[in-house]
Amino acid sequence: MPRTLSAPDVGTRTEHGEDLTPLYHVVLLDDDEHTYDYVVEMLSNIFFLPTEIAFQHAVEVDTTGRTIVMTCEREQAEFGREQIHAYGADPRMSISKGSMSAVVEPASK
Repeated sequence: MPRTLSAPDVGTRTEHGEDLTPLYHVVLLDDDEHTYDYVVEMLSNIFFLPTEIAFQHAVEVDTTGRTIVMTCEREQAEFGREQIHAYGADPRMSISKGSMSAVVEPASK
């Protein structure tokens, strides 16, 4: 399973009164137009995940319909989502017409 960080709710403060930056998940969504090899390759190239971890994400997205591939601040999460959307079609499947889909969600959900 992917490791994720617990995120504070928007507007929370530390015990010292410091504002905490809210965190967001980059969530990869399942489809039937991409192979496990594509998912492993993409996650390794975009997020520098080891092959074993990328494969675990491939299994999770296939079996549950989604997997959290990264938890970070909003700007980086949106960049990660855009990298997934720009990765392109899976050349291993003729029905693959484009990249996989991903969404950004607040980690405090």
